Amino acid sequence: MTHPQVTIVVVPRERFQFTQDSLESLYENTQFPFHLIYVDNHSPASVRDYLAAQAEEKGFELVRSPHYLSPNQARNVGLRRVKTPYVVFVDNDVVFSSGWLGALVNCAQETGATVVGSLVCQYKPLHTIIHCIGGDYMASEEYARFAQGEQGPRGTLTDAGQWTIQEKTYFQNHPIAEMSDQIQRQTTGFIEFHAMLVRTSIFNRIGLLDEAFSCTKEYLDFCMTVTRAGGLIYLEPTSVVTFLTHPPAPALERADLPYFMLRWSDEWELNSLLHFQKKWNLTESSYFQKRYKKLGQRRRKEMIKPIAARFSFLGKPATKWIEKRLFQLEKVFNRYVSARHRRLVETAAVSTSGDANIRFPEVAEQNAPAPSMSFSTAAQSH
Repeated sequence: MTHPQVTIVVVPRERFQFTQDSLESLYENTQFPFHLIYVDNHSPASVRDYLAAQAEEKGFELVRSPHYLSPNQARNVGLRRVKTPYVVFVDNDVVFSSGWLGALVNCAQETGATVVGSLVCQYKPLHTIIHCIGGDYMASEEYARFAQGEQGPRGTLTDAGQWTIQEKTYFQNHPIAEMSDQIQRQTTGFIEFHAMLVRTSIFNRIGLLDEAFSCTKEYLDFCMTVTRAGGLIYLEPTSVVTFLTHPPAPALERADLPYFMLRWSDEWELNSLLHFQKKWNLTESSYFQKRYKKLGQRRRKEMIKPIAARFSFLGKPATKWIEKRLFQLEKVFNRYVSARHRRLVETAAVSTSGDANIRFPEVAEQNAPAPSMSFSTAAQSH
């Protein structure tokens, strides 16, 4: 029996309601051999039971956490168990087009890429509207210096300036059909974690994913780290996936609220942004200032606005007033949610003391062009 060269690690993005849609799509549309590690991030009972039944039926490895994890924590739980040359990180709200995985592997093998991302679409109709095809995060000249390892755009090793983040994602919200002639396999500054293939050998050099990123910008941090390590990041447009939680996705289910509120909590978001800025010596540009002023907007949009909309018969000013007051109250409760989780994990911390001894398989990389901006069951394999 040939052993798979790829391990897929599935983690929750923000909710659990699309678990079945995503898992069924994965098995229906993935012809390339793979080993599956599914990280059950303390899901509700119905999802927990579904995943346990599917793991027994299909023979994949199911790892359930006793408490909620951030996405990067969940990815690392899976990553520590990977024994293949490639790992593919996938969110639990993603559905797949036929051949998506083989296309990612082909790109990595043909280009020598360290990281390869799928063309990511948003909601329905499936595989139609572009969400992310990669992007840039610095001006081209500044990026060139960053990629070469300089500590700052205008400084020296002892007097470095600060980098300025200018995140740009191209063709977002445009139909693929209208942009197909402009989308091709190419190097890119970053891709997102919706569906991302990585050569596991890179983790021997950079370590596991940074768990200080609990809410946002973890994809930028990872891609910046790979770039600094000399790795190549590619978009593979023939690998197409769609994530289902983009508006106008169905309303949040009640069972998903506890994780959603923590996942997008003010504390997690603020800490992630502050860590991002400090780690990479980034200027507090308008990019950060806007984010700091809008903490909790994901919760406001998905939780508060639908409630306030029930009072629309009172008129727009009154509805806006109600929304604002509800959001203020929710923010107080959100601080409690974050603090409660913090106390919980302090007594249930997962040990990572053995991380330094983890070694991942090495895969010979082909010559490729220089980078540019343009915890339960033993498994069988699919």
